[in-house]
Amino acid sequence: MTGSPRAEATRARLLEAAVAAFSEKGFHGTTTRDIAGGAGMSPAAVYVHHKSKEELLFLISREGHQSALDVIRTARATTSDPVAQLAAVARAFAEFHAHHHTVARILNYELAALSAEHRASIDELRTGIDRELRTLVRDGVTAGVFDTPDPALAATALASMSVDIARWYREDGEWTPDQIGDYYSDLALRLVGAG
Repeated sequence: MTGSPRAEATRARLLEAAVAAFSEKGFHGTTTRDIAGGAGMSPAAVYVHHKSKEELLFLISREGHQSALDVIRTARATTSDPVAQLAAVARAFAEFHAHHHTVARILNYELAALSAEHRASIDELRTGIDRELRTLVRDGVTAGVFDTPDPALAATALASMSVDIARWYREDGEWTPDQIGDYYSDLALRLVGAG
């Protein structure tokens, strides 16, 4: 039965195995056998629960991008002050990319493997993230608390800083997610010329 708790648990195991496989081998280097093996199942199990390997990538991408957008919106909603909003958003977005670095690498480096329809869906979420950051920076400039000649470019730089964390962050590395969040929060305020 498709909606049964057991089927949901199986789908979740397959998604988890796909995350591990895609992060290790990339989308194109991963086979359905790799995913099934990682979940402790036969290769046929992938197709019983998912239409394709690409659908798994889409589900991972959709959930990850929605989570990133939610992190930004939640952090932004904590205050109406643009400076405090940016500090909270930069901290939360950086910590998100550290805590979820494996998924975040897939979100940002495997987009080309998505079908046109799935890519369009993900692009909507990415546009939402960009819109939130641009609006935040623009609001700070309008309020006179940020001094940046190009708010859109500043917002893009803010996003890029955090996205890149997924490329280099490791659990056994030099910095904790909290340390990274604090540092990136300060960097964000400097980047927009917060007074």
